[in-house]
Formats: sequence, structure tokens, C-alpha cells
Amino acid sequence: MIIPAIDLKGGRCVRLTQGEMDSETVYAEDPVAMAQDWESQGAARLHLVDLDGAVEGQAVHASVVGRIIKNIAIPVQIGGGIRNLAQIEKYLSIGAAGVILGTAALQNRSLVKEACLKFPGKILAGIDSKEGKVAIRGWKEVCSETPMRLAVEMQDTGVASIILTDIERDGMLSGPNLDLLNEVARQVEIPLIASGGITTLQQIAALSSLKGVGGMIVGKALYVGRFTLQEALALLRKGS
Repeated sequence: MIIPAIDLKGGRCVRLTQGEMDSETVYAEDPVAMAQDWESQGAARLHLVDLDGAVEGQAVHASVVGRIIKNIAIPVQIGGGIRNLAQIEKYLSIGAAGVILGTAALQNRSLVKEACLKFPGKILAGIDSKEGKVAIRGWKEVCSETPMRLAVEMQDTGVASIILTDIERDGMLSGPNLDLLNEVARQVEIPLIASGGITTLQQIAALSSLKGVGGMIVGKALYVGRFTLQEALALLRKGS
């Protein structure tokens, strides 16, 4: 599955380079219209990130996310600044199909466990890798934990899937980190969603052949026209 990304910053749809908040490029002033456009092009799911929320540690774009969900029919997964059960419940109550826990996945295992028990199949772990370590708080803080160890712990905690992002490749159009994906995929049985650096149809084909990869989040490559969503979807249909 190809999952277009909508990153929210200042109420707009942006893309960052390597997660740097001051490196934004604005691709749409109206995220709702952008979401409707991806849906019209054939997207089966959308990936939303509240970038401001990830830095501030609380939901900043909840109202925008709500408008997006209200105006499209396809499922939406949302992450960024979700650090308590009340916010998880709020997003799910307004129709989010999945909630992504990133910083909380590392720092609040009891929250992850409680959320997984209360909302089975709805909780995803967002694991962001930088120089082989896990980065949190909007990618501003790098910890000693490795993505592989955290992935195993999240699987044991009960998350439905893991979104694995290589920060150093995100927004760089340099290709996904296949070694990292393979390393983590060998350790877990739940689906991995690949994120960061996906640039070409050939890379999508390579990712689709990796055992354990159940989806691919694509951002900048779609926005700058390296390939179209229709081309990517046709490639996956041909290979299925």
C-alpha cells in the first residue's frame, strides 16, 4: 500500500528535510483540499503528522485533522504530539483509523499498553531512526535505544504495526534504508510501514518484495513529481 503523507505545520501542508523544522517547503495552503486530492487519485489511506504537535508535546492541529477526516472517506492515521490517553481517545472518536505513538512509545510504555488493550488494532508505533538510534520529541532528541530493540518491545506491548522512518533520508530523495528495514523485519512479525527517502518506482518495487513491509509512506517524491500516485499504485497491482 502506498500511503501519501500530509505533514501539518502552521495550518499548512509542508515537507521538511531531515526533520529540520526550519527547512519547510509549503506544498499546499489547504490540507483538507490536499487530502481530497490524494483520495481522488486513488489513495486508500493517508498518513498525517502534526509537526508542531510533535515539538510541543500536545496536539496542535486536531481541528485540521478533524476537518480532513470529515471530508474524505478513506482511513487516516495520525501522529505527532500524542502523549496521553485522552488525546488518543479524541482522535479515534472523531474517526481516525489509527493513532501513532512516537515519543510515548519510548518514554511511556504503560500508556502504549493501556491504549493497545483499550483500542486493539488502532495503535501504531512510530519509530524514528537517526544514526542508528531512536529520535523523539519531533526528532530533536536522540536516545540510546536502537530501533530494533524498540520494535521488539512495541510488538510485545501489542501495537498493530510499526512505522519505521530513517530521519537522515526523510525529504532527501535519497532512497529508503533497506538495511534498517531488513534488520527490524527479521526481529518482528507485525507489519512494518516504510518511511523516509522513497524516491523512485524501482525503490517501491524493491520495498514491496521485502518480507514484513506492509506499506510505504511517500511524501516529497509525490509532491515534486518524481512519480505519480497512479503510477505507484499500478506498479503494486502489477506485482500482486
